[in-house]
Amino acid sequence: MLPDETRLVELFRALEDRGVDYAVFGAIALGLHGLARATADLDLFIAAERVNVERLRAALQSVFNDPAIEEISAEDLCGEYPAVRYEPPEGFGLDILTRLGEAFSFSDLDIEIKTYGDTAVRVVTPRTLWKMKKDTVRPIDRFDAQLLAERFDLEED
Repeated sequence: MLPDETRLVELFRALEDRGVDYAVFGAIALGLHGLARATADLDLFIAAERVNVERLRAALQSVFNDPAIEEISAEDLCGEYPAVRYEPPEGFGLDILTRLGEAFSFSDLDIEIKTYGDTAVRVVTPRTLWKMKKDTVRPIDRFDAQLLAERFDLEED
């Protein structure tokens, strides 16, 4: 199942309009780089700053108008376990994080701008996505990494 494209465009616009410091990674990032893979969620990396979390909440609220968004907190996203799952009342889910274990923090990401519809989207580069996926235990991630390596001629530095 693919996320609802209209909602996705609305969300990308809201993130930009509210000045959220973010980057898309995961399967939707693959799609933005031309390697489509079905998914039912959006993976977002955000900068671990209280004001950025507030901007994120404002962006989400403008799209989903859901009181549950208030449960997304800077204490969680800037704390010891910096990831939250948000399930809107309708549509696709969002995995939001500020750090991926010890391997990646927001400042480690190389980000570029892609266009989705008529909207600018901040997305991790193919090389960054490849680095994020190549050594995981999930077979789908290793497969994605192989596709990225082949498409973008990536190898270890």
